[in-house]
Amino acid sequence: MHRILLVEDNEMNRDMLTRRLERNGFSVCCACDGPTGVDMAASELPDLILMDVALGEMDGWEATQRIKANPATSAIPVIALTAHALASDRDKSVEVGCSDFDTKPVDLQRLLGKMRSHLPSAARESPAA
Repeated sequence: MHRILLVEDNEMNRDMLTRRLERNGFSVCCACDGPTGVDMAASELPDLILMDVALGEMDGWEATQRIKANPATSAIPVIALTAHALASDRDKSVEVGCSDFDTKPVDLQRLLGKMRSHLPSAARESPAA
């Protein structure tokens, strides 16, 4: 079972996405802000990080830069999640080290496809709900 770190400051979004990911066979741990996400990336060493971009004092891009700067967490794929579908947001996400980018509201099947493309092959065979 693959472990996902979800960094999301909105409690309703965190709860909804956690439940949907768990129903699809993932183990999910959550952080509610950027600094906690950076710390949890190092302590939990998840297989993949879903990173909200708009997080407050430390946005998702800064948190991703810190995760990528740490040799212990630099190889963890990060998918940026944002309500803005602007090309500049996608470009900034790639610039700071995100492996991929997806928009909110989350289209679960699209997000699962992106997640599986960045996880070992066993995750690609997980059932989708």
